[in-house]
Amino acid sequence: MEKLYNLKKWFICLGALLVWLPQAQAQKKSQAKPMNVIFILSDDHRYDFMGFMNKVPGLETPNMDRMAKEGAHLQNAFVTTSLCSPSRASILTGQYAHTHEIVDNSAPLPEGLTFFPQYLQEKGYQTGFFGKWHMGNTDDKPQPGFNKWVSFKGQGVYYNPTFNIDGKEVKQPEGSYTTDLLTDYTLEWLKKRDKNKPFFAYLSHKGVHSEFMPAKRHEGKYKDIQVVSPPSMYLTATDSSKRWGKIQEPKGPVNVRDIPNWVKAQRNSWHGVDGMYDGDIEFDDFYRQYLETLLSVDESIGRVLDWLKKEGLDKNTLVIYMGDNGFQFGELGLIDKRDMYEASIRVPLLARAPGLIKPGTKVEQMVMNVDIAPTIMELASMEKPAHMQGNSFLPLLKGEKIPWRNKMYYEYYWEWAFPQTPTIFGVRTDKYKYIYNHGVWDINELYDIQKDPQEMNNLIRNPEYEKIAGELKADMWNWLESTNGLQIPLKNVPYKRIDLPYKSTY
Repeated sequence: MEKLYNLKKWFICLGALLVWLPQAQAQKKSQAKPMNVIFILSDDHRYDFMGFMNKVPGLETPNMDRMAKEGAHLQNAFVTTSLCSPSRASILTGQYAHTHEIVDNSAPLPEGLTFFPQYLQEKGYQTGFFGKWHMGNTDDKPQPGFNKWVSFKGQGVYYNPTFNIDGKEVKQPEGSYTTDLLTDYTLEWLKKRDKNKPFFAYLSHKGVHSEFMPAKRHEGKYKDIQVVSPPSMYLTATDSSKRWGKIQEPKGPVNVRDIPNWVKAQRNSWHGVDGMYDGDIEFDDFYRQYLETLLSVDESIGRVLDWLKKEGLDKNTLVIYMGDNGFQFGELGLIDKRDMYEASIRVPLLARAPGLIKPGTKVEQMVMNVDIAPTIMELASMEKPAHMQGNSFLPLLKGEKIPWRNKMYYEYYWEWAFPQTPTIFGVRTDKYKYIYNHGVWDINELYDIQKDPQEMNNLIRNPEYEKIAGELKADMWNWLESTNGLQIPLKNVPYKRIDLPYKSTY
């Protein structure tokens, strides 16, 4: 009787084992499956114009808010050059601008430049690019590293675009909106993908680049929103300056004398609040159209997240959202980017991957655009190539403590089409920022960004900070020298500038 009992018990255990083994093998296989990646890039989206940042009262970005809540918000994300082409090249190569040499919006692609999706292809990823390329002299032609290609010439247009689809020009339907179309093409490609291979999709939006044109469904949504001018907006003002919106009062010391002359002069230029776009649009309209144009980018993020969840792919897909550079709305009387002030160099950066990233993760360390390529390559179980100058922040997303940088470096090279901004080099720590205005007879800058986050008190002449300024300046030059950046990579490429009238919808 006891033998029969033991035999029965043995069969029960064997049955349980037979049930468990396939499940364990399937789980192990699922865990070993490479993660997919969707990288969403917007244009000129400043770091604090997201609903959950509470910077703009009334601004709604539910899907950016969702990514921050369900994933990670990288609170100190920066670009090493605040300009479209150099920043995009840094994202794709993991290199500084003086290394990849795409130093402005017209510099050609150097021979032999490798984009990180090419490595993903070698690893078996299927890859697709959808949207704004705007880098080098390649126009909208398909580029290495992508199996699927949908792009457009230059900055593109918001309505009724023509796309280059795998090398063929295709006019889009009348009334169509570029942000929506790019999301459509991305999701269509994902639906038709080879389900036996991991995927990498690069969704590169035109929005929110000027001239801002919101989708018809969003026009006028923010026509009554209160525009709040930054406290530094009127430091460079003259008696003839126009006054816009509610004026935020400065807090802390203000040092008008040591604002660089080039900054004061730029106030009345194409990139200044008193001369912006030759006066073809009012500042308040400009501000509100930006907010409305941003709404379709937020909706695009939501469509991607919803599709992943519907297909059961959200737990095995890392979604990253980022801006290619910041944007100023009146700080020190400026608009646009290019310079090294906070609103110009800081960008939104969000990441979501359930199971990999704990919901509500906040990454405080400094992360840069050159870190994107190494991060995605590590996720794909690939080592960072020696020529990449960024580092993977994947451990930071996981909440791990690792040695990390405590400063970031910056470079911008003078453009003859926009001569009002000089060549700029600099270094920023958690406490101080040193700005070297190169090639102009002007003052350099030092800010205590903890005490003076609005950068209204240049400390460069203050004897108490002379040692700090000297150390940061030496550090900046050492960085340039150690990374072969002491020679400015000039390019003999004609740049045809076309200043079209800015069309207001208000």
